[in-house]
Amino acid sequence: MENQSIGKSIMLDDKIEDGFYLLKFHNEEEQEVEVSRNVDKSFLQLHFCIKNSAKLIFNGGHYVLDLPENKSFLLYNPEQDLPIHLNMSPGAKVISLLIRIEKFHTFFTQEAGLIHFLSGENKSKKCYRDKELNPNEMMVLNQIFHYGLHSSLEKLYSKGKVYELISLYFHKSDNEGIQNCPFLEDEANVEKIQKAKQILIESMTEPPTLTELAHQINLPLQHLKDGFKHIYGETVFAYLLNYKMEYARKLLTTRKYNISEVSFEVGYSTPSHFIAAFKKKFGATPKRYMSSL
Repeated sequence: MENQSIGKSIMLDDKIEDGFYLLKFHNEEEQEVEVSRNVDKSFLQLHFCIKNSAKLIFNGGHYVLDLPENKSFLLYNPEQDLPIHLNMSPGAKVISLLIRIEKFHTFFTQEAGLIHFLSGENKSKKCYRDKELNPNEMMVLNQIFHYGLHSSLEKLYSKGKVYELISLYFHKSDNEGIQNCPFLEDEANVEKIQKAKQILIESMTEPPTLTELAHQINLPLQHLKDGFKHIYGETVFAYLLNYKMEYARKLLTTRKYNISEVSFEVGYSTPSHFIAAFKKKFGATPKRYMSSL
């Protein structure tokens, strides 16, 4: 395992098996951070953004893929190396899987015909796929990032969760619109949790209480709290606070708004409370952040 610190940012490189690597990136800085890793053309790459955003940069900046929250990319090109060059926004969390193509084929030997780039003449062709992440996948990604187990069990837990993630990523449900969630009573509740997140974002200046939110989506309060944490990796109001701070940071970056205006836009009636929350989140006051741009 290779654990590199870059300022307050971390790149963890963990070997799951021969030809199979798990990378975890977390930018805890108040500015963008770039991380890189050499990857040769024998590897297939899967990239998942679970918080904020990042950019995958290739060919010296001539080719850039935006990787927003809840999005994934699959990349494979047998004709050229594709080293990872990742530009991460403040607070961004990204998980990447590097799998040697021969190893990858062994996962699906009985099902190669179901996955287009594993079948017949496609086996040696380059492949590119972008996909929105569903709640099941986001839940497992957050579990991989925040395992919370004794270090002696970390590798075993990560290995199991990575294989679970691959299974979910390539699974095609007979009911494409339904996301099964083992931590909720039924599939319809997942849509209610997603609706709760949207309500929070749309009403972030005057958010409902947890009881009101549970009533709006017609879900018991405890199911709302448990389901939200399992799907998004945070409590309801921790998620809302992080969303508000990231939204405020983006507004400040435009330089079109002063601190009082941004404070109002994200629901703070007193700028001093906003300044304190922003400093706690990013380690710098809004004024200092703007001066550093």
